[in-house]
Amino acid sequence: MDGTRPRVHLVKLCVGVRDVAHLELVHAQEARNDPPLRHVTRHAPKRREELLAGGSLYWVIGGVILVRQRLLDIRPEQTQDGTQAALVLDPELVRVEGRAMRAFQGWRYLDPQDAPADLGPQGNGAADMPESMRRELAALGLL
Repeated sequence: MDGTRPRVHLVKLCVGVRDVAHLELVHAQEARNDPPLRHVTRHAPKRREELLAGGSLYWVIGGVILVRQRLLDIRPEQTQDGTQAALVLDPELVRVEGRAMRAFQGWRYLDPQDAPADLGPQGNGAADMPESMRRELAALGLL
């Protein structure tokens, strides 16, 4: 981050994605075919400035928050299906401590104090675990 503490993040279900490796492949293809890397959404977040002050989009994969991407911009983008905003994303995926999350529609705001911590190289060893194991442990509230 740029030293500015984010005032808010977003959390969103990553529909159709099996795991973080699959998300990496999907994003690489999207960035190559139609840059910049972005996720389009039907409704534009009203807290744009707070999100762009260092906020991230946290992805829920298989019922667990596993990874985040820094938000670089939020742009208007009108498509035939009614989409109205594009969340421009940093291509770097940052793995986070797994946290179980129930399904919901759209996206939700996530306060920084409620966001899962990044998995760092000195973490609790979770970064070295197979993703399926991290997901199961997080779902049980053990990670």
